[in-house]
Amino acid sequence: MRAWKVITVAAVGALLAACGPPQVQQSAPTEDERTGTLRVWLFDETNRGPKQATVDDVVARFEAGHQGVQVDVQYIPVDTRSQRFTGAFNDPASAPDVAEYGNTDVAGYVAAGGLADLTGNLGQWPESSDLNPSVLETAKVDGKVYGVPWYTGIRALYYRTDVFAELGLQPPRTLAELADTAQRIRTARPDMYGISIGGKYHYALMPFIWANGGDLARRDGEKWVSTVDQPAARQGVAAYASLISGGACPREQCADLTGSQAVQAFASGKAAMTIGGDFNRAAVDAGAAAGKYAVVPLPGNTAGSVAPAFAGGNMLGVMKSSKRATLAREFVQLLAGKEYQRKMYAAMGNLPTFTDVQQELAAGDPKVAPFVATLQAGTRFVPTSATWSKVDAQGLLPTMVQQIITGTSVDEATGNAAKQMNTVFEGR
Repeated sequence: MRAWKVITVAAVGALLAACGPPQVQQSAPTEDERTGTLRVWLFDETNRGPKQATVDDVVARFEAGHQGVQVDVQYIPVDTRSQRFTGAFNDPASAPDVAEYGNTDVAGYVAAGGLADLTGNLGQWPESSDLNPSVLETAKVDGKVYGVPWYTGIRALYYRTDVFAELGLQPPRTLAELADTAQRIRTARPDMYGISIGGKYHYALMPFIWANGGDLARRDGEKWVSTVDQPAARQGVAAYASLISGGACPREQCADLTGSQAVQAFASGKAAMTIGGDFNRAAVDAGAAAGKYAVVPLPGNTAGSVAPAFAGGNMLGVMKSSKRATLAREFVQLLAGKEYQRKMYAAMGNLPTFTDVQQELAAGDPKVAPFVATLQAGTRFVPTSATWSKVDAQGLLPTMVQQIITGTSVDEATGNAAKQMNTVFEGR
């Protein structure tokens, strides 16, 4: 039975960054066919089995309820998605009707004219009222919705319970306490990093900027302007870099660490703390830290506050070129709805994007509760500029941190980064 005829699409692009496709400015087709083949692109996984089993269930159910419709699902590699989407935007005949994409891809795909505007459909989908508001913001460009969050990824503070008990420590309540605790651990246990972070781990850097009242950039009319050189942002950058330059995470080992490497250092037993995602739990549980860790929200600057985390994740969207727009929206409704978000969580651990479902999971699993608490405290996102992927690709934020670690002043490093970011924003 069809719950609604006009729906929205799913979720946003977690930890992904892509080069924005070229401007093609497609016009939506006038056709809206209700039979035939509905083409769907989803990201492939290292272990596709659990995802495919859930998707196959959705496909069978959808086809059973839509006579004369066949759903063709193709799994595309994440690392070649830019080329695939660019080709689809330039050749609508090769494009899917429904696609999965990262939330950091949205602005570029919208600029290319490739995604359907789903803003008007949200009100016709009752479940949409329960979408986490800050996660839904990652689906928006200029106030319009171009996807419905399918799953989200969020980071919090992992810590070794045995080490904390041995040293008589409590989980830090502020970022200042975090720095002090990390240094105390490094002094008492020189065989361990006080905290494993990295010069190339900009998703761990961002909460420090936001917690101090800073931001990455601001909108100025039709353009974006970097704000990493403003006082509040500089304070956050300095606090993050000091964890490495001060030795809590030794400079020689940590200056070049990426996020996955930082988490792996914790998982392998080399560190007493790290900033990791809900999506890192399986890796930590497979390492030396298994059974000896807990997770709390990354604290802010005042006791009881939570540092805003980057809201990663993936979406499902409807392509602007689709000749089966109604079917596409109905398929997204089913796959992105609460029932199958629960099933995707059970199959893959993907954190749902509905507030009530998040609360259900937190009540039943203490280890997911800190991530839900972080989500519900309010998350933040990167600038919704089509050029942000170039800022990422050029490593401007990691370079800024690494310059500070190696002796460049905070003012000079952030000033350099701001100038370079503005050059990218201006398309120069």
